[in-house]
Amino acid sequence: MFPLQRNRRLRTNESIRSLVRETTLSPNDFMLPMFVAEGKDVKVAIPSMPGIYRHSLDNTIKEVKEAWDLGIKAVNIYVKVSDHLKDNKGVEAWNKDGLMQQTIRAIKDAVPEMIVMPDVALDPYSIYGHDGIIENGQLINDATVDALTRMSLSHAEAGADFVAPSDMMDGRVLTIRKALEENGHHNVGIMSYSAKYASAFYGPFRDALDSAPVDSQNIPKDKKTYQMDYANRIEGIREALLDVEEGADIVMVKPGMAYLDIVREVKNAVHVPVAVYQVSGEYAMVKAAAEKGWLDHDKIMIEQLYCIKRAGANIISTYFAKEAAVILNK
Repeated sequence: MFPLQRNRRLRTNESIRSLVRETTLSPNDFMLPMFVAEGKDVKVAIPSMPGIYRHSLDNTIKEVKEAWDLGIKAVNIYVKVSDHLKDNKGVEAWNKDGLMQQTIRAIKDAVPEMIVMPDVALDPYSIYGHDGIIENGQLINDATVDALTRMSLSHAEAGADFVAPSDMMDGRVLTIRKALEENGHHNVGIMSYSAKYASAFYGPFRDALDSAPVDSQNIPKDKKTYQMDYANRIEGIREALLDVEEGADIVMVKPGMAYLDIVREVKNAVHVPVAVYQVSGEYAMVKAAAEKGWLDHDKIMIEQLYCIKRAGANIISTYFAKEAAVILNK
């Protein structure tokens, strides 16, 4: 009761605010998403994601070393697949000498302690830009899961620490976990994109990988038959709980800022670490507003990351990782 209780006493200056701060943020919380392209000495800017590039493998290693020196301990890898390697079944996805597999080996050779979490989905490999195999105008679940399992095994054999299925097929975590166990990859973890919503925030990412669904009358025009309806809350919790039962070591909520209610609900429901992906559209919005002078870039960036952490994230996959690490390290 006032005046016995004056809450502002704990806000008087930065020293007391830092002493009683409930949420802390450090580079240890970040995972850096990276885009890898074929070739040597390649650095291709992604116009819709200022400051983000597709790098060839040699430049990717430089980026990984820089991230490690900043205190970032994990990278999430995506590859830009050449059109001539794409098909409907994603066969290139489990090529032991494919770009993803080369990248995993190269990163683990260069920075052995960096945690490598390659993306597991067929959209970069698909002629249709979908996360699975299309038959009779529909994305089929079980055959896609078989393909994702082969892909996951190839990642494990290349040296991945975790595989990261982002496809939202039913039952894929259990199938992948069983295959990893049966093939001796007992210590390879699964970070499952458990509550991945069909969001418009992904647009710039699809520019980065040229992986948007193809506009055709014969196939689904979007990913709403497998990614979740953004109007739903309980469904996200159910998906996360099922993935944990099937063997997921980490569950992810995607996107980030607009879905912090889901992050908190999932955090309260599961007893494994929760990852959050602050996606390309969220990144691009901050960059665009800051470029216009409408927002203070660094203050907004750090505030958003704190909010994601406060909501319950143990891991934040963010394109801001390096910039934020520089500020936090100061």
